[in-house]
Amino acid sequence: MKKTLKRCVLALLLPGMLNFILLSDAANQRMAASQVPLVIRIGLLITLAVCFGLLYLGLLVMPAFDSVKTGLRVRMMLGGRSLVYEGLYSMGAQAAVFVIFYIHKAGPYDFSNGILIANGILAVAGAFLLIGVGALRIFCTSRRLSIGRRVVMLLTMWIPLVNLFVLLYACRLVYEEYDFEREKVLLRELRVDSELCRTRYPLLMVHGVGFRDLRYFNYWGRIPAELRRNGAVIYYGNQEAFGTIAYNGEDIRKRIYEIMEETKAEKVNIIAHSKGGLDARYAISTLKMAPYVASLTTMSTPHRGCRFVDYACRLPEGLYRFVAGCFDRTFGKFGDRNPDFYTATRQFSTKASAEFNKQTPDAPGVYYQSYASKMKYPWSHLLLSVPWCMIRPLEGDNDGLVSTYSAKWGEFKGIFANQRMRGISHGDMIDLKRQDYKGFDVAEAYVQIVAELKEKGF
Repeated sequence: MKKTLKRCVLALLLPGMLNFILLSDAANQRMAASQVPLVIRIGLLITLAVCFGLLYLGLLVMPAFDSVKTGLRVRMMLGGRSLVYEGLYSMGAQAAVFVIFYIHKAGPYDFSNGILIANGILAVAGAFLLIGVGALRIFCTSRRLSIGRRVVMLLTMWIPLVNLFVLLYACRLVYEEYDFEREKVLLRELRVDSELCRTRYPLLMVHGVGFRDLRYFNYWGRIPAELRRNGAVIYYGNQEAFGTIAYNGEDIRKRIYEIMEETKAEKVNIIAHSKGGLDARYAISTLKMAPYVASLTTMSTPHRGCRFVDYACRLPEGLYRFVAGCFDRTFGKFGDRNPDFYTATRQFSTKASAEFNKQTPDAPGVYYQSYASKMKYPWSHLLLSVPWCMIRPLEGDNDGLVSTYSAKWGEFKGIFANQRMRGISHGDMIDLKRQDYKGFDVAEAYVQIVAELKEKGF
């Protein structure tokens, strides 16, 4: 009801701002009839033009008002949505104003057809400016607009009616995103002093294959910030992107000792994604770090290997080693001291994984738990569509790289999946795209995982 009332008011207000030519012509006629000097008339009209310009500029650039402190990005996005609706409503109201003046020549002033047409052109241009700037603000600020949706917006922007439906769909996504952000802010306010994630032992977050713990692009996306906001103490594994399990396990062993020295803690809690879970298991069992690890939580870790890697291992040896050499040289420049793409990737085969599991049994005294996620369709994550199609008929549900079956280890806590067509991919579990998906909040998922660790005394 409030939204409808607001839009009705805007529908009446904006034509007044858009009808600059009508208002200025009427004011000029009135002042001329009152024998106001030409210089004064021109000054007043310039003043009127400046006022209209400032009001319009304010509409275009100001963020939306929000009593909940959702942040500038969200307010700019929400303001863009308002501009789109204000532009559409003002066009409808402006059409009514134009018809009234054109048919009935309403009012005490004699407007020529030329004045009416010029005013109509200006009004339509102003409404399109509102809609265009609103669409641009949505395009640049919304996180729920995927790359594909942005491409569709660009391709359809010149197609009448189609562009309108696409824009209205984007406005709906914007409101869902705003509602999501608003609820998150309110939840944070409720937890402000709760220290929900302040575990007994610090968290060691261990990345997967093909990535490093970079300073300006966090492997874990927005997850660490949300955990810290709730009291968590976080460190990173800093192991190699394409190091072997044994090599990276040694890096993790050293990292645990560094964390214990810095924090004076007796143990750490490890949260590991993908291959990081295998690196951590090696450090715990083979490198005898069990006395210093309270828990290991693995996220989408291929404990039983990846079936599509079995197919990759059948590639010609020369080709495989050539590709491996390219990766090794590239990641050597990114900081890997001993990259070994050839060995590291082949360790994901089901045969190698079975042998690894025999040699690396769970260590007594360490709490092991695991989580998985699943994509619903190959187009859920285009970069993972091919392996998803390869894994699906062989092992069933998977996240584009790791099957649910392979991800289970220790106490299996469940599968992350929303109710939408997309599902949750391997990359979504580390907030790779920094996007929010309806029905799944990845940062909140980790908050709950760490909160449970705290409840268990870890």
